[in-house]
Amino acid sequence: MNTNPDNDTELRIKINRETARLPWAELERHFAQGTVVFVSPDLDLIDVAVRISHDDKDSIARWMADSRVGKVTVEQAQAWSEGQAVLWTAVVSPFVLVQAEKAKLN
Repeated sequence: MNTNPDNDTELRIKINRETARLPWAELERHFAQGTVVFVSPDLDLIDVAVRISHDDKDSIARWMADSRVGKVTVEQAQAWSEGQAVLWTAVVSPFVLVQAEKAKLN
């Protein structure tokens, strides 16, 4: 079994295929269970999911310290609910990772 998160092609493909855009309303029950984790738009959602699945504590701790990954706050949840946000999602059981869409470049 491959344990290098930088070279885990099969897992990256699996997570990528399972990534979806979902309205926040469909994620609220997971938020209530405390399993929704936000990922900053400046990070690659698939890379974060792979590193979490490999329990890459160093990367995760660094991102959390920089507030780039963390549990969704009540304030975030309220803003997404009010704005009827649609978020990119990836599941790394038991977590649902969410990421706001990156701003489109014109």
